[in-house]
Amino acid sequence: MTKTEFVAAVAGTYGISKKDAHEAVDTVVTALAQALIDGESLNLPGFGTFSLKERAARPGHNPATGERIQISAKRSVHFKAAGDLQRKIPQPQ
Repeated sequence: MTKTEFVAAVAGTYGISKKDAHEAVDTVVTALAQALIDGESLNLPGFGTFSLKERAARPGHNPATGERIQISAKRSVHFKAAGDLQRKIPQPQ
């Protein structure tokens, strides 16, 4: 689903204009991003938790040349789905 499709779904569900839905979606995404930038986690009950994970520095290699390199430490965004959401996701048979 693209952002445009998501905005249209929000507008249709709540009976608001696409412009208002776009502003609402942008506000939520901006708040989520700012919380992560500030080093905070964001817990949305029934949906999941967005948090930061520390990744340690580690050795690696350049796949094109095979040269050994050092991959630096970094922070990355982690999402853990809430149990309710996880149970609703269809599993392969």
